Amino acid sequence: MNSKEYLANEAERLYVYDYNSIDEISAKMNVSQKTLCRWKEKFDWEYKRKSFLKSKQSFHQELYEFARKLMKDISADIDSGEKIDPGRMYAFCRIIPMFTKVKDYEDGVARKDRPEKSRGLTPELIAQIEEEVLGITRNDENEEK
Repeated sequence: MNSKEYLANEAERLYVYDYNSIDEISAKMNVSQKTLCRWKEKFDWEYKRKSFLKSKQSFHQELYEFARKLMKDISADIDSGEKIDPGRMYAFCRIIPMFTKVKDYEDGVARKDRPEKSRGLTPELIAQIEEEVLGITRNDENEEK
């Protein structure tokens, strides 16, 4: 793996899994924002980030379904007059309080994923204006060639 591939993979990891912005990644890795934006489009980082977030959020749903099934089994045992397994009852009682914690975590992750509303000119917009309107092109060591 050459250094460009390594940088692209590391930048993707920071964007997808650590929820860093392009600006933050650019500052951390000393890679131009233009290069990062190209990699983001080329390797579909946005889709990967959304898929990762969706997999995190689905845990709440899976936990809910598991608790629901456990509750149905316990209810069926009660209705049929069978003895309820203490382990299942204990597990059910321990799962219920976890719903709020898991949901709060997932909501926090979802909030972090929402793009921030930028105020004023962003570095990407300034670079685009310089290039398209003023005809200024930057020579960057980290640009793809």
